[in-house]
Amino acid sequence: QVQLVESGGGLVQAGGSLRLSCAASGSAFNAMGWYRQAPGKQRELVARITSGGSTNYADSVKGRFTISGDVAKNTVYLQMNNLEPEDTAVYYCKASRAWTAYWGQGTQVTVSS
Repeated sequence: QVQLVESGGGLVQAGGSLRLSCAASGSAFNAMGWYRQAPGKQRELVARITSGGSTNYADSVKGRFTISGDVAKNTVYLQMNNLEPEDTAVYYCKASRAWTAYWGQGTQVTVSS
């Protein structure tokens, strides 16, 4: 029943910006966040926000990416600035509740040199 839909991915040149959006069905999530997976690599945490408003980021994106939204309203955003080719990946929205994780289908972000 729980579905997460991401949008906002695309192709940009290095130094550009994108804003990802995620809307989830359901409610009562403890946290929502963004993960990414590049070809040949494991999925990694990019940014997360809790129902209390706390945030955390991967070291590689601190100062460039900003997560925002309202977990209680099942929405989360990721503002990505100063993108680098190394940011190229499929970005997935995640919502968690009581040790259960729900994932979106992913949106492709490609950053050209």
